[in-house]
Amino acid sequence: MGLGSGTRPLGPSRPSAIPLGLHHLHLTLVPAHCWLHTALAHTDRVITVIVPQRERRLEPRSGDNMDFETLPKIRDEERESSMGYVHGVSGPVVVASNMSGAAMYELVRVGHEELVGEIIRLEGDLATIQVYEETSGVSVGDPVLRTRKPLSVELGPGIMGAIFDGIQRPLSEIGLTTGSIYIPRGINVSPLDTERNWEFTPTNGLRVGSHVTGGDAVGWVEENTLIRHWVLVPPSARGTVSYIAPPGNYTIKLTLEVEGKMDTIMKRTTLIANTSNMPVAAREASIYTGITISEYFRDMGYNVSMMADSTSRWAEALREISGRLAEMPADSGYPAYLGARLASFYERAGWVRCLGNPEREGSVSIVGAVSPPGGDFSDPVTAATLGIVQVFWGLDKKLAQRKHFPSVNWLISYSRYGRLLDDYYERHFPEFVSLRTRAKEILQEEEELAEIVQLVGKVRSMERTAGGSLAELDKITLEVAKLLKDDFLQQNGHAPYDRYCPFYKTVGILQNIIAFYDLARHSVETTAHSDNQLTWAIIRDNLGDVLYKLSAMKFKDPVKDGELKIKADFASLLEEMHNAFHNLED
Repeated sequence: MGLGSGTRPLGPSRPSAIPLGLHHLHLTLVPAHCWLHTALAHTDRVITVIVPQRERRLEPRSGDNMDFETLPKIRDEERESSMGYVHGVSGPVVVASNMSGAAMYELVRVGHEELVGEIIRLEGDLATIQVYEETSGVSVGDPVLRTRKPLSVELGPGIMGAIFDGIQRPLSEIGLTTGSIYIPRGINVSPLDTERNWEFTPTNGLRVGSHVTGGDAVGWVEENTLIRHWVLVPPSARGTVSYIAPPGNYTIKLTLEVEGKMDTIMKRTTLIANTSNMPVAAREASIYTGITISEYFRDMGYNVSMMADSTSRWAEALREISGRLAEMPADSGYPAYLGARLASFYERAGWVRCLGNPEREGSVSIVGAVSPPGGDFSDPVTAATLGIVQVFWGLDKKLAQRKHFPSVNWLISYSRYGRLLDDYYERHFPEFVSLRTRAKEILQEEEELAEIVQLVGKVRSMERTAGGSLAELDKITLEVAKLLKDDFLQQNGHAPYDRYCPFYKTVGILQNIIAFYDLARHSVETTAHSDNQLTWAIIRDNLGDVLYKLSAMKFKDPVKDGELKIKADFASLLEEMHNAFHNLED
């Protein structure tokens, strides 16, 4: 699971076979498992833009599924070559002797309680082990068992809706088994339900004699109404189908609205959680478990969003483990390879074109939350992250306190993908780029005017008196900025009309707000030296209905109203604004 020293993220390798009744002339046609290795991208399964300089692969063998219940037990081991002994203990780091022949990143069982650990350093016959469970009670001389397997996660039907810890142990099953809110040390529970039956359906047109190659879909398993698990040929395999199981139920050991139907969002969600009593090593492992599961669904053609909350806690775990290993600390005590570790994690995001048939595309988008102490952006984790990612969303505590959600500060947030998307906008929404620029300028100008408003008071500033401290154009800027903030940027995730916003609705709302801003400024400027001088107070009093309709644009429901009706309503409002300002000027 990509832990310890060096840049070694958890990544998928060749999937091991899980019998689902499908057999090929040369291979088993069922993906259900992914191994951990050092590759930054799985270049033989998908086409990516990341090409590693070198890659270490751990080949799975039959029966190598990562099931903690089937791992070797110390009491059953008779070969002395598979046994080592604890030489020293320092928190989650254990040093074992008599480990000659062990491999880097090999999974081991430590102590009489058989705690799960991983080898992260080898020096002679000494092995440094990172243990993912509490090590209290482990003493010098306790046995250490080699499993000759890498730390891995089990992938297949049953992942959605589940909650795992950092090494993919199902928390709900552990709670039912132990009757405790805590995770007992050394507990072994299968990540997925091995007794549950899943309905398998072969791919249309697949028959005996069909030629298949890496990435081809030979069937699927419906996990729920939202997620379909594709059964894919391993990436490096090819051959001819000699037998295909009939449709039927097989075991793996062998609120959200979709098309008008309400379903729980957990049907498409997997949680990787670390309880407070788990050691920091498991926290450091969980981020790799999450990205590996994401890549599993990406290779089936899904667009996956992975939220890591928070990478600051992950970096703190990395710092503690680095200290236990007596490595030279860098800034704020973090290891010198912090930036490389972060980069190797974020590099696994991206869009891919999958191998095999049918043709499919998938993607992984990573949203990493960073929690700098005291909001200090010079924090090493924050600085290293900003040097890697291309998008930054700055969360604002003051916005959250005002119940403005999402609480993203529009002044400090940015995206470097803007120019890459300009060609798309030019083809489909040519007016959007200029509208976006204008909206940002209005919000920036409003921030500069805010200081004056705070000094003299908004009520007096907006008064239609000669003593007003703000010019009429500034008053328009403040009111339009309020429309942008409250009726465009602020969204209610629980409301059906505001939960999702199609891009045509986004452009339509922005277009009308900016049009109102331009018309209001034009009316004030053209009548500034005439007897019929227009002020913001006059515009507000005479165009109250228009302002209400501008605020009500967000209440258009894309599902119920449809695109054509919403576009027509927005166009009608735009025409109404032009006529209202024309009549007002006359």
